[in-house]
Amino acid sequence: MRPETPLEIQWLAYVLALNEAMDVEELQKLHKQLGFTNDLTEFAEGVLSKLCENTDQSQERELIEQVQQLVDYAFDQAASGELPDWDSVKKKDEPSDSGSSGKEAPGIINDEALYFDVPEFDFSAINGYEDLPSLSDTEYLSEDEAAERMIYLLGCLRHLGCSDLHISAGAPAFVRRQRQVERLDSYVLTEDDAFKLNMSLLSPERKKQFLQIQDLSLALEIGRDRFRLCLMEQKGGIAGSYRLVPDHICTLEELGFLPKDAVYIRRLLDYNNGLVLVTGPIGSGKTTTLAAMTDIINEKRQDHIISVEDPIEILQLSNNCQVSQREVGKHTISYRNALKAALREDPDIIVIGEMHDLETIENAITASETGHLVIGTLHTSDAPNTLNRLLDVFPPTQQPQIRAMTAGSLRGVICQKLVDNGFGGIVLIYEIMLNSMSVANIINEGRTFRLKSTMVTATKQGMCTFDQCILAKYEANLISREAALSEMTDPVIISQLNAIWAQREAAAQQG
Repeated sequence: MRPETPLEIQWLAYVLALNEAMDVEELQKLHKQLGFTNDLTEFAEGVLSKLCENTDQSQERELIEQVQQLVDYAFDQAASGELPDWDSVKKKDEPSDSGSSGKEAPGIINDEALYFDVPEFDFSAINGYEDLPSLSDTEYLSEDEAAERMIYLLGCLRHLGCSDLHISAGAPAFVRRQRQVERLDSYVLTEDDAFKLNMSLLSPERKKQFLQIQDLSLALEIGRDRFRLCLMEQKGGIAGSYRLVPDHICTLEELGFLPKDAVYIRRLLDYNNGLVLVTGPIGSGKTTTLAAMTDIINEKRQDHIISVEDPIEILQLSNNCQVSQREVGKHTISYRNALKAALREDPDIIVIGEMHDLETIENAITASETGHLVIGTLHTSDAPNTLNRLLDVFPPTQQPQIRAMTAGSLRGVICQKLVDNGFGGIVLIYEIMLNSMSVANIINEGRTFRLKSTMVTATKQGMCTFDQCILAKYEANLISREAALSEMTDPVIISQLNAIWAQREAAAQQG
């Protein structure tokens, strides 16, 4: 490569040559064909086009995922300021020094989909954790037996209504059910136990990939069930998290939205353009809400939907709409690349699984202004924080322009979280902000602290705050008084709840 070539491109070329994906002459020729570009993304896309020649669709998806790993590696190595050691580019199996960071360069692999065809199990005898297969004999299991044990265990946990399974070295296996952490038994998994169980469902290529980068996120298909698997290396060994994806697309009402509020959410999906945001902390149900909204569009409209997710959790079949689901890592390098590409694929609706960087947010706002309905998620706690997060990623000089663009394109914000209902379960609480004239003025002026009071007084327009939602849930007997009060902050709404409680108590005594 030329000396003036940016370091990140040099490192990407280096690791490609190191893996014998392309030789040095091919890389130099490609760089010349691209006009000696200084843009790493453009160079990576050129590499992908070259590597994907004469490959089938499944191989192409895996190559995209692997090149993304190499791009991330190139960024990390370029940050050190060191030049790649081109003298070490010899044979693929010959060890080499990849820089002072000591981080091993990831390799390019072709991997089949992680799908397991399993028989229908009978879970009628599984009534509690005591009925589950034990993990204490893991050291005596073969790899195939460990995989069978994991597949059966995941099926049992779905039957018991659990949402997550955690297999971590140095701790007992535990699950999350109704947001509560519960241990399966008292047996503490050893480092070898955790390694065998967490590796049992991975292909050899995936195992190699994880051992190189020490983090892995992917989707598993076990029969008709889907799971999101996240692996990481920690101080005691390997920790694995298995999220049990719902087996069907729920309606808004099934998720916990009150019918009167679901009406306004559905109206948001009638727009031909604009930005709709679903926000909340991790584990608040944003993915299922996003799937429900996509399903509504798929039923009531005849449009082209492009959805970008990491990974794909809930499958959407084309009904009245043509639905194209893309997975980051398999079908596209990143959210920002997928969003750029989507604008050239004639979409009507773009669904973005996570808006977490400046370029993705900027492209989403731009797309919403240019005739597309964009639905995305953010990890924020309420509507004012959502607007602050949306604007604060931009440089101060650009924020007035972004405020004006957001004020014009934003359609609505749905913030949600799951809380204890006081009856031994959980309940969805949420707030809805719609872009009225007053909301648009507040956004334009940068006075987001006024949003809460505006939402309180705009209930007839379809807006509600968390406290108003909790009050409505209490009136519908979906949450206890104690659980409701523990989540409320508005003194006026609290007094209203206490008044309803007092009336109920008086009626009960008279009855």
